[in-house]
Amino acid sequence: MKGLIFLSFFLLIMVSNSCTSSDYAPKPRGYYHIELPKKAYKSFDRNCPFSFDYPVYAKVVADSSADTRPCWYNLSFARFNARLHMTYYDINSKKEYLGLIEDARTLAFKHTVKANAIDQKVINYPGKKLYGVYYAIEGNTASSVQFFLTDSIGHYFRAALYFNEKPQYDSIQPVVSFIKEDLDRMIDTFKWKN
Repeated sequence: MKGLIFLSFFLLIMVSNSCTSSDYAPKPRGYYHIELPKKAYKSFDRNCPFSFDYPVYAKVVADSSADTRPCWYNLSFARFNARLHMTYYDINSKKEYLGLIEDARTLAFKHTVKANAIDQKVINYPGKKLYGVYYAIEGNTASSVQFFLTDSIGHYFRAALYFNEKPQYDSIQPVVSFIKEDLDRMIDTFKWKN
């Protein structure tokens, strides 16, 4: 009987040791694979005092908000559930110009609460009379990129990129990087018509 108990105990230990492995590792968190389209551009040339190139996989939609003005548009990136909200103002005074620039800074830095970093880059193309500031906002914020462009005399253009979902920067970061290339192209090709 003692032998049977010993044998049962020995088998129990062997079975319990064979079920555990020291090579176990938890599965890493998975994310959806995002198919990014091939880069190609077309010209935005509406009845507005500016033009620029934008990607063919985005759609220009007139702004439909209650306070919309002429030359306010959204550049819809439906595939990525994102939009670039674009506004334009004629500048009529130095006070108005300074107010618009301060508004752009205030709107960008509103995201400070949730942002990990806000990088600013000065846009300066004197040959094209194109000046402004580009704000790259990192972290779980509503907007990832904002910028304004002006000739500092009579024109002011502002754009802000938004995703129509709860912000999770680590998930959308590849898309943000992809769209940032499009925004760089937009700025590089941006021209005032007069």
